[in-house]
Amino acid sequence: MDRDQLVEHLKFAGELGVTGVSRDPKWRTREVQTVRDTGPADVAPTAATPSNPPASESESGEPVRLIRSASEVLESIRVDVGPACTRCKLHTLGRTQVVFGVGNPEARLMFVGEAPGADEDEQGVPFVGRAGQLLTKIIEAIDLKREDVYIANVIKCRPPQNRNPEPDEVETCEPFLFQQIDAIKPRVIVALGKFGAQTLLRTQDPISRLRGRVFEYRGAKLIPTFHPAYLLRNPPAKREVWEDMKLVRQLLAENV
Repeated sequence: MDRDQLVEHLKFAGELGVTGVSRDPKWRTREVQTVRDTGPADVAPTAATPSNPPASESESGEPVRLIRSASEVLESIRVDVGPACTRCKLHTLGRTQVVFGVGNPEARLMFVGEAPGADEDEQGVPFVGRAGQLLTKIIEAIDLKREDVYIANVIKCRPPQNRNPEPDEVETCEPFLFQQIDAIKPRVIVALGKFGAQTLLRTQDPISRLRGRVFEYRGAKLIPTFHPAYLLRNPPAKREVWEDMKLVRQLLAENV
């Protein structure tokens, strides 16, 4: 088998869920753990047997790894975005750095906001200002910790004066968010605020009409709710957010 054929063979094996091979006879009967890929569904690879021989191996006899973990996929996306992305005009409008996302790569719950603010732009981490502190309390209210979830934004750079992201900025940046969602495969996504919910759901409906409902989204249940920054200005709305978070907790308990 020549090099080109081997490459194609390995690529096809990867699509089938084969994670690697070895010359060691013990490998043929060993237990192979399920790993996550970035495709539409998780695939549980099965161990090779004499009747189902391994597809290929490296020259050293070590297993050829073909499927990456969620953390590895997220890191590759982060590298692709880069620390100083210049794909849209925001890099010329005063942003300090890219704010990629933070949290558990295997999170069952993911929060998606609009865009970084001043504190996030300075620290490079989403939701670290006053709104972020309130979000942390909201997460803890459903018996989770911030490090249990994953937090990201529709766009990765701060718009000037915290204005809403413009259509060309969203079009450029949101594919990276989609890649993050597909890598993490959360059970539930909470869209924070009008802009985040409208962008993800491709609708102009107001957040007051969207919240309280459950939407199917990229293999997850999506629940829109008010943005923590809105709650700082309108404390009575915390009641509605609490109702939304109880629904989140229920869906997580149901293992949806």
